[in-house]
Amino acid sequence: MLPTTHYPLPTKKKSTALFFGSFNPIHVGHLIIANTMLQQEGIDEVWLVPSPQNPLKERSTLLADHHRLQMAQRAVEDNYRLRVCDIEMHLPVPSYTVVTLAALAEKYPGREFCLVMGSDNLATLHRWRNYEYILNNYCLMVYPRPGSERCELRNHPSVTMVDVPMMDISSSYIRQQIAAGKDVRYLLTEPVYRYLTEMHFYEERL
Repeated sequence: MLPTTHYPLPTKKKSTALFFGSFNPIHVGHLIIANTMLQQEGIDEVWLVPSPQNPLKERSTLLADHHRLQMAQRAVEDNYRLRVCDIEMHLPVPSYTVVTLAALAEKYPGREFCLVMGSDNLATLHRWRNYEYILNNYCLMVYPRPGSERCELRNHPSVTMVDVPMMDISSSYIRQQIAAGKDVRYLLTEPVYRYLTEMHFYEERL
C-alpha cells in the first residue's frame, strides 16, 4: 500500500482593516468607527496606524510619536481585535499610504489588508501618491463625513460605504477645548483622558 500523502489545507488570510490617522489625540469617535468596522462581514481585526506626518497636514500641532502611540494603545487595550501598528514610525517621512501598504504586505504575508477612511478622504484620494493603484488593488471601507456626500468615487467597485453614525468630533476640536480650559473627559476613553491630563498635553492655548 502506498503511503498516504497529507497536503496542508490552504489557510485563509486574516482580513485586516487599516485605520490611518494622526490620532492627536485618539478619541471616542475614532473608536466607534473602528468598532463598527469590526462588525462588518469578513473583518478579523482593525489596526490603528498612527502617522508621523500626513503629507497634506502641518506637523507643528502633532505630539511626539511615542505619546500618540501610547494613547492609542491605552485606548484599545481592552479589545483584542483592535491593535495599534507603529509601522509608519519606522518608514521615511512624509508618510505615503502606498509605501506603507507595500511594507505591510512584505512583513505580514498572511494578512489581507483593506483601508478604512472617511468620505472626506475619499474625495481627495486623487491627490494621494499612486492613488489608482490603491483604488484598484485594495478594498476601501468608507464612513460618512459631513460635506462630502457627492464624491464620485463612492460608486467605484472597490469602495464599500459603511453605515457609521456621523459624528462631528475632531482631534483639533478637543485640542482647542483643552487649551481653553474646557472639560473633554467624555470625548476620550478614561485611560487616554488620564494620560493626557497627567502629561498636561494641549493645555497651552493654540
